[in-house]
Amino acid sequence: MKKVDRWAALTAALLLTVSLAPASQAAEAGEKIVILHTNDVHCALDDAIGYAGLAAYAGALEEQYGADRVTLVDAGDAIQGQAVGTLSQGKYIISLMNAAGYDLAVPGNHEFDYGVDRLMELAAGAEFPYLSCNFTGLAAGEPVFQPYALLDYGDTTVGYVGICTPESLTKTDPTYFRDEAGEAVYGFRQGGDGQELYDCVQAAVDQARAGGADYVVAVGHLGNEGISAQWSSQAVIAHTTGIDVFLDGHSHEQYERTLPNREGKDVVLAQTGTGLTAIGQVILDPVTGEIQAELVAGYAGRDPEMEEEIAAVQAQYEEQLSQVVGSTDVALVTTDPATGEYWVRSRETNLGDFCADAYRAVMGADIAFVNGGGIRAELAPGEVTYGDILDLHPYGNALCLVEATGQQILDALEMGARKYPQTSGGFLQVSGLTYTIDAAVPSSVVVDENGAFQSVDGPRRVTGVKVGGQPLELDRVYTLASHNYMLKSGGDGYTMFQGCTLLKDETVLDNQALIRYLGQILEGDLSAYSAPGGQGRIQIAETAEETGGAPAEPEEPAAGARIYVVQPGDCLWTIARQELGGGLRWVEIYDANRDQIQDPDRIQAGMELELPA
Repeated sequence: MKKVDRWAALTAALLLTVSLAPASQAAEAGEKIVILHTNDVHCALDDAIGYAGLAAYAGALEEQYGADRVTLVDAGDAIQGQAVGTLSQGKYIISLMNAAGYDLAVPGNHEFDYGVDRLMELAAGAEFPYLSCNFTGLAAGEPVFQPYALLDYGDTTVGYVGICTPESLTKTDPTYFRDEAGEAVYGFRQGGDGQELYDCVQAAVDQARAGGADYVVAVGHLGNEGISAQWSSQAVIAHTTGIDVFLDGHSHEQYERTLPNREGKDVVLAQTGTGLTAIGQVILDPVTGEIQAELVAGYAGRDPEMEEEIAAVQAQYEEQLSQVVGSTDVALVTTDPATGEYWVRSRETNLGDFCADAYRAVMGADIAFVNGGGIRAELAPGEVTYGDILDLHPYGNALCLVEATGQQILDALEMGARKYPQTSGGFLQVSGLTYTIDAAVPSSVVVDENGAFQSVDGPRRVTGVKVGGQPLELDRVYTLASHNYMLKSGGDGYTMFQGCTLLKDETVLDNQALIRYLGQILEGDLSAYSAPGGQGRIQIAETAEETGGAPAEPEEPAAGARIYVVQPGDCLWTIARQELGGGLRWVEIYDANRDQIQDPDRIQAGMELELPA
C-alpha cells in the first residue's frame, strides 16, 4: 500500500494526481495492480478478519506484487457501530485506519453520525484522503471533498471516483445538513429521480479520464438490496459510461459480478458485506486488460504491529465498557437463530420488543417506536455490560415524547413496512400496539426525492392496528416515545411527526434508557422476551407460520371483564391511561391490587390486575 500525499485543503479541487513511487522505483508497465477494498466495517476491530488480519493480508500481497502495486480503499461506514466509535466519535477508528495503511476512503452515511464538522475534523487527522463527487455545499455548489484521485502505478494510471449515498439525508440525523434556520446547506445531488447523481458521477469519470486515467474505479457507498432504486450502484452503472470497476457498500451485501453500463460494456461490481467478514480484492492486468474480483473470507493471518495498535486503543476504553449494568438468562436477537436471516429490519424480534418497551416505560408513553436500523448488536445470555448496551445503541440519540394522532401513527407504520420483504433500517419495532403487514399489497407510500414521507396514495398494507388491545382511532391523540432522530429530525424519512407537540424533549439517551429499564424496572428479569420472534406484535399475513411459535395478536377481553394482564413495558400510569381514560387513575388500580403490588413503581409482566369500573 502506498500513501496518497495529503493535500492542504479539504475543499474541492478538480484534479488530484499522485505518484505512488519515484520513477526509479516504479514497477514496469504490464505488472498487475491490486486493489483491496472494505466497506461497512462498523468498528469491527478484531471481529472476523479484523484490521490485524487486513494488515497482514495486505502485507502478504505487497511482498508478492510489490508495495507500490497494492492500494487499500474503504467504501464507507467505518467509524460507527460499536462502543469504540461512539466513545471517541470516530477518532480511534481513524487512528487504526491510518495504521492499517488505507490509501483513500469515501464517507458512508454513518461517517456523518457525529455531524459534518466532526467528520471534517476526522478527515483532517486521516493520513488518507476522503473522496466524494456528490457531497456538496449548496452555497458554492462545489464538492466538499475531492471528487476523485489519480494514482500512478508506473505507466498505468487509475482514477478513483468517490460517491456518497443520497440516503445520508435520512439515514443519519437530517439536521446535520441544515443551518440553524432549518435551511439545507449540504446536498448529495439527490434530485431528478437519480439523474443529478448520474450526471455528477459521469462528470467526475470524464474528468478522471481526461486527466490520464487508464482505468476508472468508482468507490461508492450506494448498495442495492433495500436501497432507494434510483441511487443504487446498479442504477449508477446503468446510466453512466467509463467506469471499469465499482467498489460498493451500504447494503451489507456480498457480491462480485458484472453489470452492463449505458453502452452495454461490462462493469465489475463488488461489495464485501459488513464487519470485515471478508476482504475485497480486485486485480487489474494492464497487459491483457483482464479484471479479476474475489472476496477473501476466513483469512487467519494477523499483523503483530496492528494487533498492538488495536490493544492500545482497546485499553483506553475497556474499563468503562466492562461495567456490569444487568444480566439476562435469554438471548435477545436481531437475526433468526436457525437461519441467520436478518429479522430486526423486516420483522419482529425479542430484542426489538425489549428496546421499544424500554422507550415506552421510561418515557411513560402509550406507544413506542424503534427503527430497526438503530439496533446494532445482540445480547447474549449472561452479564450485560455498559459496552454491550453501547454496541446495541451506539448512536446516543435522545428520547422524546410527543403527541401524535392515530393517522400519523398509521402513516408511520405504513412507511416502516413499505420495503418488506426487503430489509430496511426504517422498519419499526413497536411497543404498546400490534399490527399486521399484508405482504400481498404493494406499498403505495409516496416519498420525495430525499426519501422522506409525503403520503399514502393507494391501498395500505398495514392493517388491524390495535393500541392496548383496542382498535387504533385515527383522530385520537396518543403519546409516542422515540428518539430525536425520528421524531424531531425526520430520520429514515419519518417526517409525519415534525411539528407534533413535544411533551418531553431529549430527556435521556437511548442507551441509558435501556440500562434504566433493564436494571431498575425489569430488575434484570428478561424472561418475558424468551421467544426470539417476539410476542406477536407484528404479524406478516402471508408468513404467519414463520413467527417461530410467537403468540397471535392478543384477543380482546370478554365484555364486562375487568382483568388486565400486565405487558412488558407497562406501568400503572400507562395502564390507567389506556384502560381507564386517564393516567391519574393509576392510584385506583394500585388500591385495588395492594395484595400483589408491593411498590407501585415496580409491576411485573404477567400480573393479572383487577381494574375499577
